[in-house]
Amino acid sequence: MNILLRVKVAQNQLKLKNFLVCDGMLFHVRCCAHILNLIVQDGLKEIDKSVELIRECVKYVKGSQTRKLRFTECVTQTSLDSKKALVQDVPTRWNSTYRMLSSALYYRLAFCHLQLSDSNFRCCPSLEEWGRVEKICSFLQVFYEATNAFSGSKYPTSNLYFPQVFKFQLKLSEKCKSSDDFMKRIGSQMFVKFNKYWSEFNLLLAIAVVFDPRYTFQFIEFIYNKLYGPGSNGLVKIRNALFDVYNEYVRTFNISGASSSCSRGNNEVYSHGAKDQEDNQSFDVLEV
Repeated sequence: MNILLRVKVAQNQLKLKNFLVCDGMLFHVRCCAHILNLIVQDGLKEIDKSVELIRECVKYVKGSQTRKLRFTECVTQTSLDSKKALVQDVPTRWNSTYRMLSSALYYRLAFCHLQLSDSNFRCCPSLEEWGRVEKICSFLQVFYEATNAFSGSKYPTSNLYFPQVFKFQLKLSEKCKSSDDFMKRIGSQMFVKFNKYWSEFNLLLAIAVVFDPRYTFQFIEFIYNKLYGPGSNGLVKIRNALFDVYNEYVRTFNISGASSSCSRGNNEVYSHGAKDQEDNQSFDVLEV
């Protein structure tokens, strides 16, 4: 029995016992880090040649103690910090690939120096190839930071979902319109996978952001207005979900003094909107 079928069976059983809020509307939450991994792995397929070239460089240096010492000499001669060390990636873990590219870029001058001093070292990237690796690394940094944020264990992560997804959706949109054909191809490939899993933001994780006092519903409005323009269907869907959850809790727990007549279409509750929020308080999502 596959995972999706198990989820459906569990959901149906819980529905029968009336254990689910809003008839299971908020039951299924995908693993954000896993989806992000799938998205980036699709992009890495397009840049295998550049990644493989760096991988061969790192493998060569780490291939023997003599080569390591020779590379260390090159690092010293180029006044770089040898303590940073080269990282060899594990192909099944894309974040290790990012660290490998990042470390190789730092030691770029040392690799070029090694090419001059070691006739057996023939895989050093050209100036154009280094430029391509630099673009790739800069592009992947946003996804690497998001993965680290999603994978945290000493702080809540559900409230980080919206701002992080928003950041790399903007990054993908930017690359899809890039004048650089290479980066445009990568961005477009990844955007297809992004839309497959995240064409709509998850309702439960959107609600988690609303309850974070640093964001509230106005941040949700800001994001949807930025991406889709005012009054989008996705924004209405989240607003309605909030009212549905509130009304169900009022009915279930017979909360005295609470109004159970909140209308799902009541737009006046958030009358200030994202435009006022954008004017009065800048959402610097790139530093969230």
